[in-house]
Amino acid sequence: MDLLVAEVVERFYMLLWPMIRISAFLLSAPLFSIRSVTVRIRVLLAVVLTWMVYPLTSWPELDPFSAVGIKEVFNQVFIGVMMGLILQVVNAALVVGGQAISASMGLGMANMVDPNMGNVPVISQFLIICSTLLFLGLGGHVLVITMLLESFKLLPIGEMIGGEELLKLVVQWSSMIFLGAVLLAMPILVSLLFINLGLGVITRAAPALNIFAVGFPAMILAGIILLAMSMNSIGFRIQWLWRQGFETLSQALGLS
Repeated sequence: MDLLVAEVVERFYMLLWPMIRISAFLLSAPLFSIRSVTVRIRVLLAVVLTWMVYPLTSWPELDPFSAVGIKEVFNQVFIGVMMGLILQVVNAALVVGGQAISASMGLGMANMVDPNMGNVPVISQFLIICSTLLFLGLGGHVLVITMLLESFKLLPIGEMIGGEELLKLVVQWSSMIFLGAVLLAMPILVSLLFINLGLGVITRAAPALNIFAVGFPAMILAGIILLAMSMNSIGFRIQWLWRQGFETLSQALGLS
């Protein structure tokens, strides 16, 4: 009986290490970390993925209550969160770009509650929905889970990782928040700037014209039309951002 209990505890310790990394990733990755994916679903998904990856490799026998085990817990949490944050940069770029477009259109005060990012402008909410659909259409969820499972071969449990190199890569990749936002919003921002200049000329020519009564509806209507005309190019840019995110994640895991 004592032998059986010891074996169960030993197997539990082996299952604990991959589950820590998978759970940390599910808490920070896009699509899996939104509030609509409840804690029960995340736990069930983490258990299923852990059960799938368990027979694929050998696991070290580490005591999680020892100094080495506690260090390894933080190590696995760092790897999982790092993988999720690399992909979250894409959503952050969409939020910043949508916020710039909303402010130019006059929709800065019209916010919606996003279950992942919090209170964000309506254009950011719209771009995030489009990005999620493109992410699923590209098979991103399958690719991300595949990379997560492959990470146990590339970054084995119990071995030291180059934390400084990973942090440097994440910091460099975080600049894509602003670059991606500029790529998404710049065409619409430039067009709205010229429309603003036209409204200024009209107001100068006709001082009796109420710019607040004419300007805001005109800017909102023009912004919606420009956004509809730009959706094709915005979709390609979002796909490019996701591909860059996957390549950066592959580089972080040592795949490239």
